[in-house]
Formats: sequence, structure tokens, C-alpha cells
Amino acid sequence: MAFSTYSTASSDISTPRSASPSSSIASARSSHSSVSSKRLSLSLQRRQSALNPMSSVDISAIEEQMKMAALDGLRGYAQNHYGEVQQYRSTDYVPQSAAGGYQVLREPLWNKGLSFTPDERVSKNLTGLIPHAMESVDTQVARCMKMINSRQTNVDKYLYLSALKEQNLDLFYRVLIDNVRDLMPLVYTPTIGDVCLQYSTLYTRPEALYISIKQRRSIRTILRNWPYPDPEICVVTDGSRILGLGDLGMNGVGISIGKLALYTGAAGIHPGKTLPIVLDSGTNNEGNLKDPLYLGLRARRPSPAVAQEFMDEFMEATAEVFPNMVVQFEDFETEKAFNYLSRYRNKYKCFNDDIQGTGAVVLAGYIGAVNLSGVPLEEQRLVFMGAGSAGVGVAKQMVEYYTRRGLSEQAAKEKFWLVDTKGLVTADRGDKLAEHKKYFARSDNNGHQFRTLEEVIEYVRPSALVGLTATFGVFTESVVRALKASVDSGGSGRRPILFPLSNPLTKAECTFEQAVQWTDGTVIFASGSPFSPFAVKAGDHAVTYWPNQGNNVYVFPGLGLGAILAKASKITDEMVYTSAASLAESLNAEEIHKGLIYPRIERVRDASVVVAREVMKAARREGVSLLPEEQWVEWEEWGDVALTKFIKERIYDPLK
Repeated sequence: MAFSTYSTASSDISTPRSASPSSSIASARSSHSSVSSKRLSLSLQRRQSALNPMSSVDISAIEEQMKMAALDGLRGYAQNHYGEVQQYRSTDYVPQSAAGGYQVLREPLWNKGLSFTPDERVSKNLTGLIPHAMESVDTQVARCMKMINSRQTNVDKYLYLSALKEQNLDLFYRVLIDNVRDLMPLVYTPTIGDVCLQYSTLYTRPEALYISIKQRRSIRTILRNWPYPDPEICVVTDGSRILGLGDLGMNGVGISIGKLALYTGAAGIHPGKTLPIVLDSGTNNEGNLKDPLYLGLRARRPSPAVAQEFMDEFMEATAEVFPNMVVQFEDFETEKAFNYLSRYRNKYKCFNDDIQGTGAVVLAGYIGAVNLSGVPLEEQRLVFMGAGSAGVGVAKQMVEYYTRRGLSEQAAKEKFWLVDTKGLVTADRGDKLAEHKKYFARSDNNGHQFRTLEEVIEYVRPSALVGLTATFGVFTESVVRALKASVDSGGSGRRPILFPLSNPLTKAECTFEQAVQWTDGTVIFASGSPFSPFAVKAGDHAVTYWPNQGNNVYVFPGLGLGAILAKASKITDEMVYTSAASLAESLNAEEIHKGLIYPRIERVRDASVVVAREVMKAARREGVSLLPEEQWVEWEEWGDVALTKFIKERIYDPLK
């Protein structure tokens, strides 16, 4: 069948005004032919579809299913049988005293790069294996910083630092310690979040212990395979809630690696005494399950009961193989975080940084903020946006702050209003509250439910607003201005406390600049990730506002160091609270003058020494320090000077 064709060139198209009668007739014929052509085309498509039965099948969906099936290497196998790895020989490592040549240069704990002396180059057979040059530490650090600054993205900078750490630990930590303000955001938040998201793609070499639930019967064997003897602290995660990024599965191991870099950089725990671990029991992250490069177990997470069994086995094996090691739990999903802490804290040397560390560092900042706010203690009221493990953990630490100042536990608890995605957490809200939320559930709301943060602020009239939601921008201008109005209504000279604490920066509840502008510069601000100072012009001069970063790095390294040096049999609430109180007292005159509530990050090592010292003393008071009695008698005679000297003598300070 032949079909007529019609030109669509502009010269063949008439407008209603320019169309002549004859052209209108032609146009009508053209329109009729076009409709007929479309009908014939549809008819032809139907006939072709009838001849092709696959035309209605979603081929792309089938291809996706086939790809997933190809990736699922465990399909059809029993998932509840676990074998035990039988290793037939032990690993023989060359001791440092006997190592030479590339044995030295390829071991990052031994390699000193261009800092080897002439005698060391001869005695260790290094002549000709490294350039014939000796450089000062400053020159080597300058070279590293030049290379870091030449990288275009933060992930690229992280990868350079990671490669440096794999080659020369002394130089890596010297660079980190000397440039902590610039490099801490690369080694940990916010960059570590991006690294975790891409860990399976970026992977080039092992940096941790990877313990799969498939090898749960071999945990002791895996632990004994760690090449460095007698680790003193480990950070363990199952990747189920990494920062504000959710379930990243095995990719979450980056958080353990980054955290331990800060134990060394901020508190001086020797890198050879740290152990990063990931417990891989699968993931519910669809992106990971579909990623052909994903390195973790390609299966959904097991039931809570099975996960609990796996965790029990891990803790038991760890205590047997490394009895002196402190275990820090990191980024477990909320229910597991509370459950594991409650289950193990009195049996093993362990703590949870998300619950206890975050609580301590925020409490330390709050202590300083209360002193600057002008709001009397009895008038303080706090709204928490976020009622997960971090939110509840922080609030509980702050309850203790009030009970230590004379309030009953009930009266202290009534100073807190927690808000989640469904509104104010109340006992009669109608939904089933998670167990950890029940402690703060309000029962004085007279049946009224407050669904939005704005409604809660109007109802409570708070003096402080704390954010742990991992939701960017949830502290809107109207929310922050309402907080300021609430504080202003109590009298002149009062300042609002605003802590948007979620990490990374892309999850922060508001920015520092917004907080300053929306409170007319009166805000007392602390964030989880770093913000830059903000200057506002006032006539002929500018006023600079200084942000505070309520980073856990101010607490967990010192808490861990203190527990290690005190040989604590467990981490008590008193030790955790003391870490917060001592941090609040560690500011110097310059920092106080600037209105800061945390020490400058450049002084984090000084703060860690103070925290470690006070934690050790708390362990002694609690009766959990296993140090010899005569040691404590000496310190109790000579005081902080002697104990501080003891701590500093045991701090790793490379290339000094």
C-alpha cells in the first residue's frame, strides 16, 4: 500500500490569518490524510505486535534479574551450616631487629623513609634502596602536604594519605598531627563517608580484619592472623548504620579504619596496637547487592537473633584471644547499639562511641554553653530533633549532668523533649515506641500530639535545640528564629544554644552562617562536622564568629587511652561522665575569650591527655583499675604532675 507524504517545511504551513480558501481545503485534506496515516500506523504496529509475542515483555527487567542471579553465588545453598577453617601452619614473621633491606622498607611500622640515619642505612642494608639524601621531618611533611594539595577531590586526598600510611606510618602520623585541622576532615568525617560509599570500588589492599558470618566458627583463627601482637584497642562495626548514610554493609569498614587513625593522631595510642574490624553479616542495601564490585557478603542481613549469636561469638573470641584489648562499638543500627552495650558492658572492656562518646562530647559542650547562655540552670529546657541511639545517648548523659547538680532523675528527665519523624515522643502517641525511646516519652501532654518541630518549640519554649537527625536543613529559618524568640522572652542578655550535630556536612541540620544570621549573632553553636568562621560587617569593621565542632575526637581517644593505661576491667558510666567534665575544663584563656566551648582542634592532643588522666582517676575510684596498688599510692602522693608525666611518656609521637 502506498502512502502520500506531506511537506512540513515552513513555506507549506499557513497561519489562520494568511490561509486562503484553497489552502484551507488543502490543509483539511492534509489533516485527514495525517489522521488516516496515524490510524494505519497503529494498525500496522498491532499486527507487528501480534506477530512478535515478545513485544509486551519487559526485557530490561529480565536482564536485571539475570544479572542479580549471576551475582548471587549463595543461591540454593544451606545458609545455617558453618565450617571451621583449619590452618596447617603459623605465620612466621621476621622480627624488626633481624629485618633488613626491603623487609624494612615494606613494613610501614618500620619504614622511616628519608629519616634513616647513615648508621641505620648500613646496619639494615638500605644503601642504594632509598635516595642518597637525609631530610628533616619538616621537609618530608612539606612534600606530603604539597602532594595532598595537588589532589582535586577529598577522596583523592584520602587515597594519597592512605597510600602514605601503608608505606610509612611514622611520616603519615607526623603529617596528620602537625596539620590536624586540615587533615582530620580527610581522615574521618566528612570524607570518610564518601570513602565508605565507594570502599569496594576503591579497594586495593587489606587494612583490617574482615570477619564474615560464614566463618563464624573461625573467629579465633581470624583474630590470631592479625600480624601485630597484643592490640590494645579495636573499633568494630557491622556497617548497619554508617554516619547518616545508612546500611553500607562491609563497606562500613572504612569507619573503623578512620576512627583508629584518630586514636593515634589525637591521643597517641601506638598504631601497632590498634585493630580495625568489620563484622560482615550481609546488607539490606539494594545498591550493594546489585553492585558487581561489592566485596561483602551478597545476602540480606540475618534475623536479630542470629546477629546476636554472631556478636556473642565475636565478643567471647575477642576476650579470649586479646584479653587486654578495649572494644569500641561503632555505627551499629540503633536497636543493636543499645542492646549490645547493655549486654556486654559489665562483662567485657567495651563502650559505644555513638551512644556514650557522642553523649560525652555534647555534654562537655553543653556545660560550657550553659555558662555562656545567661539562662539559669533551672530554666534550661532542651528539645532534641532525633531520637535514635545518638540522640537518646546524648540526652541520658545530660540527665546525669542535672542529677549531679541536685535534681532527682525524674526532674532532670523532664527537662528533655525528644522529637522523631512522627513528632514529639509521647507515651500515648498511638504507635509502638522503640524500647530506647520509652525513657524520654512524655506523659504530661494531656493527650495532645505535636507533629512538627515548630509545634514542639512553640509548646516547650526551649533554651536549647539539639539535632541528631541526619537530615540536611531540618533546622529551618522559622525553627531557629522561634528558638531565639523563646530564649529572648526570658529576659535580656540570653543566648540560644543550637547544636546541629549530624555528620557529614551534607546531613547537617543547618549551617553555621545560617545560625548566626537567623539569631542575629547571639547563637552558641556546635556542629558535628567542621564549619569555617563567619565574618559579618558592622560599620567600618567586621565581627568574626567562631564555630565549635562537637566532634567525638575530643572524647573517645582520651577515654580509650585512659582505659588502656589504667588497665580498666570495664568502662563505667563514671569514667564516661568524667571524660565530658574534664573536656569542659580543658579550655585555655584564649579559647574562653573567643567564646569557644571546645578547645581548638590543634590542641586535641593536650585535651586527650587531660581526659585520659581524669578517666584513669575515675577508674581508680570505681575500683576497676588493675594497676598495682603501689603505683596508685605514688600518684596519690604526687598528684597530677606525676600522672600526667606517666601518660606523656607512653604517647606515640613519631619522628620527634
